[in-house]
Amino acid sequence: MEESTIKPKVLDYDDICELAPFFKGKRKLVNFLFKLLKMDKVNWLHENNYKTPGAPFTKGALKDLGITVEVENREVLDNLPEGAFITVSNHPFGALDGIILISELASRRKDFKVMVNLILNYITAMRENFIAVDPIATDDPEKRAVTMRGIREAMMHVKKGHPLGFFPAGAVAKINGKFKIDDQEWQPSIIRLIQQLKVPVIPIYFHGYNSVMSYILGWLYWPLRSVLLPSEVFRKRGATLKVSVGEPISVEELSKYKEVEELSKYLRDTTFSLKNKK
Repeated sequence: MEESTIKPKVLDYDDICELAPFFKGKRKLVNFLFKLLKMDKVNWLHENNYKTPGAPFTKGALKDLGITVEVENREVLDNLPEGAFITVSNHPFGALDGIILISELASRRKDFKVMVNLILNYITAMRENFIAVDPIATDDPEKRAVTMRGIREAMMHVKKGHPLGFFPAGAVAKINGKFKIDDQEWQPSIIRLIQQLKVPVIPIYFHGYNSVMSYILGWLYWPLRSVLLPSEVFRKRGATLKVSVGEPISVEELSKYKEVEELSKYLRDTTFSLKNKK
């Protein structure tokens, strides 16, 4: 990706006006909201590291945040399979888990990409490691076209021998019916892709949560969860975040699970079994 296509900021006034024309002519209001939602800090973080895109960007961002990552079973990452493989992960943070995943995997395999929510494409310094889709069912033809292109790109990426990461939930964790914080349902479309691609799968579990308030607000009105994600990144400043890596699952083992529901349960259970490995 050419550096000229990478913007210093993630979102600016013009971007907001394009996304929501209501804000045209309301620059002071946009600036106020940027400060309220910590978007100004996100822009600072991006601007401070955008000249080194990809894995170096993520490492620089984590350093600026003072975040230390502890990886349990790092040996798996230091001895990744040759050729194509897939990672599946829980999605507790909505931003930091993706940054950490790219930091750890793309620093070892520069060709590693992650399928992400379309909105994250605004983080232009990370685009070289993104395959963007719209995980929310929508009738918008343009967004549906982006999703179809993303799925085709993902399939070709793996078939050409490159690694790919999935957050099968497709969105950040939420409060479930038992009032516990949990991953959203893993999407059958992602599990079908894994079935079709027939490559080893590495489960990766991210320990931790966002603030309880973010989950409560998301439970009351889900769009609030998305606008709060930038501030959640900065709540983790100076933190030590733990990641547990499971052993690669062979194609032969995966082939034992013929139904999408069976494979989904197996992969999710295997990933969450790493929760106790701290």
